[in-house]
Amino acid sequence: MKIQQIRNATLIIEYAGKKFLIDPFLADKDKYPAFSQSANQNKTSPWVSLPISIDKLINVDAVIVTHLHLDHFDDAAKEALPKDIKMFAQSKEEAEEIRKLGFQDVEYLREDGTYFGDIKLTKTKGQHGIGEKVVKWFHDFGMSEVVSGVVFNHMNEKALYIAGDTVWCDEVQEAIENHKPEIIVLNAGDAQIIGDLSIIMGKKDVYEVYKAAPNATIIASHLEAVNHATLSREELKSFLSENDISSNVLVPDDGEAYTF
Repeated sequence: MKIQQIRNATLIIEYAGKKFLIDPFLADKDKYPAFSQSANQNKTSPWVSLPISIDKLINVDAVIVTHLHLDHFDDAAKEALPKDIKMFAQSKEEAEEIRKLGFQDVEYLREDGTYFGDIKLTKTKGQHGIGEKVVKWFHDFGMSEVVSGVVFNHMNEKALYIAGDTVWCDEVQEAIENHKPEIIVLNAGDAQIIGDLSIIMGKKDVYEVYKAAPNATIIASHLEAVNHATLSREELKSFLSENDISSNVLVPDDGEAYTF
């Protein structure tokens, strides 16, 4: 398999002969204002440009949208993606929302597994932050707090777990215990709302994942791209070094790729 960090949570995954685009956030740099009531209100999103052209990004076999928030599936992606491309959503309801945009071949991921050819895609659960204040923040802006991850399985590949927009929680631990992934991608930019409420993983969450899966290779994604991200690559790398887990956790730059 080959995993390429694009920008934010956007990835290109080459797995068992198929190419997947994950959570396409394709807008030009500085397209969107800061998310309301969140960290870094003086910043726009995305902070940085895409490292490769959109034409290359959308040349894939399938797209997986872990949830419908702007920084995972934006207007630029909706416009650029071919309407006949294979799409996977996290739920029946979100699949229908994608169909309403004109996409013709949309399935939803299931907890007992969904197949794309001979690749098994299994939906996992997560928590996009914890507590009633977090839920209220999402609902105030017309968004759902429900998020998912996905596990890739194929007889000729290592098990890959993309955790999605979640903090460390029982659902993540359960996914690791049940699926025993050898490669784990974490959204680890510690995005914060309403002062200091984290809605994706920060460095301590990454350490908890390491403790739960000490033999896995972890890749940190969703860094340095949206206004409410508060954890930099440099700070995360320093933390990993201090805790002697730098060899277990990779922190790619945008455009960087790994082969396993």
